[in-house]
Amino acid sequence: MINHLGIIADGNRRWAKKQGLPTIEGHKKGLEAIEKLVDGAAKAGIKYITFYVFSTENWGRSDAEVSYIMKLAESRILKYAEKMQKKNGRLMVLGSKKRISPKLASTIEQAEKITEDCDGITVGFCFNYGGELEIADAANIALEADGEISPETIRKHLYHPEIPDIDMVVRTSGEERISGFMLWRASYAEFMFIEKYFPEMSEKDIDKIIKEYDSRSRRFGK
Repeated sequence: MINHLGIIADGNRRWAKKQGLPTIEGHKKGLEAIEKLVDGAAKAGIKYITFYVFSTENWGRSDAEVSYIMKLAESRILKYAEKMQKKNGRLMVLGSKKRISPKLASTIEQAEKITEDCDGITVGFCFNYGGELEIADAANIALEADGEISPETIRKHLYHPEIPDIDMVVRTSGEERISGFMLWRASYAEFMFIEKYFPEMSEKDIDKIIKEYDSRSRRFGK
């Protein structure tokens, strides 16, 4: 069974363009898809699901789009945390606090606090996240706190180290690359690439993902 499912949420803008809608509508629709996938994952017994929603490279997009994404995160994350709490789900945000506003950073902390005692599905959001940056940040902390850099010391200083390695990474929109998503935790993950855009994803896709995962043979180098 999949314990940790990682999803690279790709294709919001292309979905909007296909529908003849502004880019921002794609991001709104993407939030709806997240809720559907989380519900499906929880019903299927998946313990962790992590979405790659905003990378450190995404700052290179237009000022208008980046500003909208930041405001959307700021206005929605607390509401979503409250929904998660009612369903006994936990919310965690993985990423750097650099460049995001103090208000958004504070809102993220509040959202995580709301659900910290929940023990159902854990939903992670990689926001202002870069895989190389996460490892570099962990290595710097390891050197200062432990006096050495090793696989063990790096692992315990990753963003939210309690989140386990990924079993399956899914990328939507037909693109077939990892784009720096959870490089440490995805070292032995299975990969699945889906043609549909992320806003088109639904609960039924969780069943398809699980079926595909069950058809794989994970040997971990053995």
